[in-house]
Amino acid sequence: MRDPRIQKLAENLVGYSVNVQPGENVLVEMIGSERDLLKAVIDEVGKRGGRPFVQITDKSVQRTMLMNAGEEMLKTWADIDLNRMKQMDCYIGIRAGENVNDLADVPDEKVKLFNSLYNHPVHSGQRVNHTKWVVLRYPNPSMAQLANMSTEAFEDFYFDVCNLDYAKMDKAQDPLAELMRKTDKVRIVGPGTDLSFSIKGIGAEKCAGEKNIPDGEVYSAPVRDSVNGTISYNTSTVYNGISFENIKFTFKDGKIVEATSNDTERLNNILDSDEGARYIGEFAIGFNPYILHPMKDILFDEKIAGSIHFTPGQAYEVTDNGNRSSIHWDIVLIQREDYGGGEIYFDDVLIRKDGIFVIPELQGLNPENLK
Repeated sequence: MRDPRIQKLAENLVGYSVNVQPGENVLVEMIGSERDLLKAVIDEVGKRGGRPFVQITDKSVQRTMLMNAGEEMLKTWADIDLNRMKQMDCYIGIRAGENVNDLADVPDEKVKLFNSLYNHPVHSGQRVNHTKWVVLRYPNPSMAQLANMSTEAFEDFYFDVCNLDYAKMDKAQDPLAELMRKTDKVRIVGPGTDLSFSIKGIGAEKCAGEKNIPDGEVYSAPVRDSVNGTISYNTSTVYNGISFENIKFTFKDGKIVEATSNDTERLNNILDSDEGARYIGEFAIGFNPYILHPMKDILFDEKIAGSIHFTPGQAYEVTDNGNRSSIHWDIVLIQREDYGGGEIYFDDVLIRKDGIFVIPELQGLNPENLK
């Protein structure tokens, strides 16, 4: 008998997140060895009259391919998968890899080529902008280890997070999205952080289970040249299999002019991938009530209650500030009191303090009102 929690998750992914309609082509990509959710999703797509197509990816095999890949191979690889993606109406990406560091020893230049020649056209371009899509992780011992939890406890946590009432969360996000659409000046303050920028005219988008599972954020982007000041992130982050800690950026007129971390040289090498990599493509506020601590998995970490993420690289077309890059690197700052606290101001009005929304219209997003 199938675990009812898996069945509910599959129903939510197919029926709510991408809302499969009869006759639609649905690409289901599984990274890893998990099969129960994959089969449940295929069944749900079929029940709704959709046409499921499956890709199974092994990260260790992908590593070997990248080690042997040249520019022409990557272009051909991208052409093949881009042609398939153009025929898809929906995409469901399930990530269940067993080692977050599988790509850690792939040379930086090959990773840059893969991002620019493959990921950028296939995913950042076609999939993100021209399909109904959702991406999620699936629990395994590796994820439990990163979260410092037993596998069984992590599974319970995972299904609490992923199967919460996203329709309720969606309605609670309306006031924040509307306020962000009307806001000009944003200021972020906290330990080692004093950052100012404008989001005037950029817009804002809600995230309540339609693009990511788990979910719980509203995002915008800064006016490209408006960012000034310093941000000190207080979570670890993994980029292409490499862990970074204590990242600190200093901005002048939108550009990262100084960047430091536990691996400053490699950090700056990533930021030098292209011109847009030193500019910000996304500003987002996170508030999932069940996600409290980082676990080096960005689909979870960027939704942490009381957090923001401030993202070097590519902007989304729906909140477009014109920045273009082969990278999109979500890095998280937690502002709850147990992580040092902090404030967010919109047009000089305090809207969140120490991770708690303080103005009445936004208090529906505080943890006690979302659980």
